[in-house]
Formats: sequence, C-alpha cells, structure tokens
Amino acid sequence: MPLFRQLDFVFPTTPALVVLGRDSALEARAREILAPLKAGKLAREVRVEWNARLFSAAGRADSRRNLISLNPRLREHDSAEIDRTLRHELAHLLAQSRVGRRRIPPHGVEWRRACRDLGIEDEARCHSLPFPVQQRARRFLYRCSRCGKEFPRVCRIKRAVACLECCRKFNLGKFDPKARLRLVEKER
Repeated sequence: MPLFRQLDFVFPTTPALVVLGRDSALEARAREILAPLKAGKLAREVRVEWNARLFSAAGRADSRRNLISLNPRLREHDSAEIDRTLRHELAHLLAQSRVGRRRIPPHGVEWRRACRDLGIEDEARCHSLPFPVQQRARRFLYRCSRCGKEFPRVCRIKRAVACLECCRKFNLGKFDPKARLRLVEKER
C-alpha cells in the first residue's frame, strides 16, 4: 500500500482539513482583480490562504508579506461572500502598496479609495456573518490618568499609551502624557 494511501487511512480527510493552506484558484482570482488597476508588483506577489486560526474575523491582510488569510467558515456561505471578503482584504493590500511605507488607518480614506477601485465602494468596515465571538478574560485593567476612564485588556500594554478622547480633547489628537493609561489592577 503506498504511503499516502496509508496516511489517508490513519488520518481521514475531512472538509475542514481540505480547505486549509494556500488556494491557487483564489490567488489567480486576486491577480485577475488587480490586473486592470496597474498593481503589477502586488499582483505577482499576492498569496491567499485558508487559515483555521481565524475565529471571528472573516479575513486578514498582511501587507508586509502580501498575504491574505481567509476564515474556512466562509466556505459555508455563497461564493459572492468569499469574493467580497477577498476584495475587502485586497483593498487593504492595495491601499498600503499605493502609499508605500507610510502607515495608514486600516479603514481610512486610502482603503475606501481602494474599495471603490475594486468594485466594493459601499463596503462595511466589519462583516455581519454569524461567526462565533471568542470571549477572553480581561486580566489587566488600565485607567486614564486624566479622565479616569477604564480600559480592560487581555494583554499587558508594553508601550506608552494614552486615552484617545483626552488626547483629542486636550492636545489636538497628539499623545498627551497627562492622559497616559496606568495599570490599576492585575488578576492573578
């Protein structure tokens, strides 16, 4: 019995296992979508994968690696939903490639422009698919030094962070050391 057949016997393939990893058909579709937009470098380098580690997100774009990760639960929906999510994530990559190294907001003006160019101008920031939401314990509690607003967090904050409302209100949107978040409580 050939080795692969033995492995099929020991590890039977399930639909969840079949859809993971790179998807050459979606990569070709992404290249086809990008072709008329004169994004040749991005079109050559874009990769699309199915990633089971995505839990509540429909997709994720990594502009440093030109990688789009899609949630395998998308396969439970129609092909139009997969295409819309692919275009949404392509818009992130396209927007970032157009501005170069400068950081841009994830769903800002540049992203909106890329969505319009990709044919999804009315695209929402978040999906409304019925994916389960993972609840994680908020172990760290931070408080704004200025207004006292509390910010529960799952992970410890490793750099200086300030309350956005106070920064906008008192320092024209720039970092305000007086509004710095301080660790109040840590659950053990």
